[in-house]
Amino acid sequence: MAGGIIGIAVNPASGKDVRRLVARASVFDNQEKRAIVRRAIVGALGAGANVFTYVPDSHGIAESALSEFGAEVCSRAVEAPRTASTLDTIRGAKALSAVGCAVVLTLGGDGTNRAFTLGWRDAPLLPISTGTNNVFPRFVEATIAGAAAGLIATGAVALSDVALQAKTIRVQIDGERDDLALIDAVLTEERFVGARALLEADLLRLALLTRADPAAVGITAIGGLIAPLTDAADQGLLLTLGSGSAAVRAPIAPGLYALVRVAASRAVEFGEEITVTGPGVLAFDGERERVLKPGQRARLTVQRDGPRVIDVAKTLARAAASGAFRVQVGDVDGD
Repeated sequence: MAGGIIGIAVNPASGKDVRRLVARASVFDNQEKRAIVRRAIVGALGAGANVFTYVPDSHGIAESALSEFGAEVCSRAVEAPRTASTLDTIRGAKALSAVGCAVVLTLGGDGTNRAFTLGWRDAPLLPISTGTNNVFPRFVEATIAGAAAGLIATGAVALSDVALQAKTIRVQIDGERDDLALIDAVLTEERFVGARALLEADLLRLALLTRADPAAVGITAIGGLIAPLTDAADQGLLLTLGSGSAAVRAPIAPGLYALVRVAASRAVEFGEEITVTGPGVLAFDGERERVLKPGQRARLTVQRDGPRVIDVAKTLARAAASGAFRVQVGDVDGD
């Protein structure tokens, strides 16, 4: 076995926030995440890849999963902090980029993948859902996700044939560092970041979306139930919220519906600048992140310059068509 490097980045904090208390979101504990990583490794080995590099985390999830395979795998950790914060994922992504991973498996939700993208903007990514709002990552069996990663790493399937570059929302804030979102950027009337989760529908004022999915939860669902927009469409969607006579009942968190007033919606072209002015809080991908002071402006634009996200089903279909998993009986070890 050989091939390129498969990166692994696990967020031990994903799937554990306040939405378990105030809504009905599922819990992804670290034992389950470890099991997911193990199955992904099995899938990668089945596809002929055995070289892994991982971001060390505060609970040793990837490290302990890889250690179970002994000499079957070649693995090492990148240099990254263990602060149990977003910084671990951002710096870990930068380190995986420097190593030159052919593909990276991430375990987390929208927030985890946003943090990873802050560290490596156009990463070849296969995101597995273990978070709360899981619009960006995929609900996929880890064994098959690992197999898809292995096919990319060994070159059996070309990344360019099975990956779509994701849209991002670029955020420029007066006098402060730039930021980004993968799914939605939202202005709320709140004045503090607080518990981060967006749970007060009456305080939403504006949302810019890269996709509007009627079959998802979160802010994207508000847009999806009004004007659906796919990740393949070269546009964004702008919603003006909190006023007007129209409203939509939408699932703004797992197990939590709310009535959201929608004054207007319209398409936004790539590069078109949307300006918002404080006071308020900007939330990215379902979590409150940045406080805008009175009069402070933020400029938002939608681009297609994000991670190259691998389509697992398409990858396996191409591998099947090329005969990548076929073997002659005499070639099987022990025959």
